[in-house]
Amino acid sequence: MRWKNPELLLAGAVLALGVFVIVGTADVTAAASTLGLGPRFFPIIVGSAMIATGVFYVVDVLRGGQGDPEESEDVDPSATSDKKSVALISVIFLAFAVSVDLLGWIIAGALLFFGVSWVLGAENRLRAGALAIVLAVASYLAFVKGLGVTLPGGPLEGLI
Repeated sequence: MRWKNPELLLAGAVLALGVFVIVGTADVTAAASTLGLGPRFFPIIVGSAMIATGVFYVVDVLRGGQGDPEESEDVDPSATSDKKSVALISVIFLAFAVSVDLLGWIIAGALLFFGVSWVLGAENRLRAGALAIVLAVASYLAFVKGLGVTLPGGPLEGLI
């Protein structure tokens, strides 16, 4: 058994994340809805599915299974990864995480969406910015108004 097998590491990571999700929701206490579904319902389903997938994946890898190489006409297997884009997107996500409480979900989310689209090569920056604002407002409304989840409002608190 090779511990440097990346597929086995990925399988173990999926399994570990599933356990993390289940353990992380174990102490969540809140009233269930009238349907009997509480805030733990979906995380338990997702965590259980991740555990099952991780177990089956670990077993498959240990039995010698491995993923098929990419077989697309547009894929160059000798191409290197774009480390600059990965680094920029990582910085954008970190900046979002740091600024979301100060700026609020809508502003920080719009900057996140725009930044990622810019790094990934959006040609029309004005359209990308408008779409980023629409996505940020729509996701804010979906979570706050639709699901009752509290998100930071920042300077726009009370406007929406």
